[in-house]
Amino acid sequence: MNKDAQMRATINQKLIETGERERLKELLRAKLIECGWKDQLKAHCKVIFMSQEDKSSKQRDVIKEKGLEHVTVDDLVAEITPKGRALVPDSVKKELLQRIRTFLAQHASL
Repeated sequence: MNKDAQMRATINQKLIETGERERLKELLRAKLIECGWKDQLKAHCKVIFMSQEDKSSKQRDVIKEKGLEHVTVDDLVAEITPKGRALVPDSVKKELLQRIRTFLAQHASL
């Protein structure tokens, strides 16, 4: 394991041990609901998975392309993840990053 991977694992372990990881996840959930992210992503999924065409984003229809019997969870995740990440507001990303930085500063002995 390289040094970066070791550091990430150590930080992640400390986040779990202190309960901060769960607090961050809850904050993220609340902020995403508050800003409408969940509704935006749900609308995006409907476009993709209900054989409607979204000409503005040129999304391919995974189910139509592969057939319902051949679509895997991994296919669905691969299709949805980029849009989901892009829809997260910068303000939410910045707030989470600041919380993580504060946590790391308080636990500088990592």
